[in-house]
Amino acid sequence: MYFDKYGPIKYEGKLSNNPFSFKYYNKDEMILGKPMKEHLKFSMAYWHTMTGAGTDPFGAETIDRPWDDVNLSGIDQAKARINAAFEFMQVMGFEYFCFHDRDIAPEGKNLAETNKNLDEIVDLIEKKMAETGIKLLWGTANAFGHKRYVNGASTSPNADVFAYAAAQIKKAIEITKRLNGSGYVFWGGREGYETLLNTNMKLEQENFARLLQMAVDYAKKIGFDGQFYIEPKPKEPTKHQYDFDCATVISFLVKYNLDKHFKLNIETNHATLAMHTINHEIRIAADNNMLGSVDANQGDLLLGWDTDQFPTNIYDTTLVMYEIIRAGGLKTGGLNFDAKPRRASFELDDMLLSHIAGMDAFAAGLRIAAKLWEDQILEINLENRYSSYKSGIGKKIINREVGFIELESYVFNKIEMDKNESGKQEYLESIINQYILK
Repeated sequence: MYFDKYGPIKYEGKLSNNPFSFKYYNKDEMILGKPMKEHLKFSMAYWHTMTGAGTDPFGAETIDRPWDDVNLSGIDQAKARINAAFEFMQVMGFEYFCFHDRDIAPEGKNLAETNKNLDEIVDLIEKKMAETGIKLLWGTANAFGHKRYVNGASTSPNADVFAYAAAQIKKAIEITKRLNGSGYVFWGGREGYETLLNTNMKLEQENFARLLQMAVDYAKKIGFDGQFYIEPKPKEPTKHQYDFDCATVISFLVKYNLDKHFKLNIETNHATLAMHTINHEIRIAADNNMLGSVDANQGDLLLGWDTDQFPTNIYDTTLVMYEIIRAGGLKTGGLNFDAKPRRASFELDDMLLSHIAGMDAFAAGLRIAAKLWEDQILEINLENRYSSYKSGIGKKIINREVGFIELESYVFNKIEMDKNESGKQEYLESIINQYILK
């Protein structure tokens, strides 16, 4: 109804001049032994795609979608969006989607009415999923937008707010289970603080852990076996986020004995806001067996907030896909387009073109990363660089056969250390370029 003129977006190859076609995303193309679509598992972000209206920190709405009918409101408006969402996903070829509870259904005058609204919408979603075969990658709760969460959710100094957040998350887990979601994300939108002058940081972090443990206990009780994720995010909206980056989140989970229940949902734009690269964050998670899912977007390094742009930088997508391949793939997660067209890209065409651009950028990155992995050129260099730990004193260090006394004895009368070798950084970066430009 809304997308009739577009038809299914098809792969036409890199020589195609049709903007409404894939140049690199060929879903059934075999890459490293499985179809491209299984490596990528693209997911539509309901919040940006269906409810995003073009706002930014300094400007009002610029986008009017045809399904946002002025004659509709409340639950009827929510149903119109659901119908449009599934039509869009079919046109684009999406097999997965993600949502916050408050994206899909309006709040009522109390939690009971809100949950009733959710149930009515989930009835429709369940029907559309059965009709189309589209699956839920993960669900989550918006425990940050409402004014009750001004001081956080689980980290609020108000115990009533903690209780409300727990009840809201309970319902969100229930509907995620009902829709057979592969996972559930905890996005700590306001789990942090502005100033220590009014903050009991120890209590807030303990309460954050208490809520997560309650979620683990409840999931076990109702038989929800989907993967729980934490999504690291620095800065916005609070100055000191408790979920700043992957290393911080992993340390937090280990401290409170929650690490066996959670993996990480990592976002590119959040990585750069934390002054990391996305491939750094993926490597941190993978090295700790915590890599779960990825929010596929990019930020503007000249702006200081979470711009959630569609990923179009093939150098970055190559490195992302290389790290994912290196880690053995995303076992339960996928690539969720937590991204939105720019505020001035307000036409319906732009909604499709932006997703096509992102899907093609990741498909191109996957092809390049797969070739790099097959040739093992980076891995061979890595092995050679650390070869001193394969024998001699290095092997003894790895095997914990020596301590300070033995190591002192080893170097005490040495005139020179073994010669250091070049790291070859520029050469390796040129190799990446060579593979991209082949």
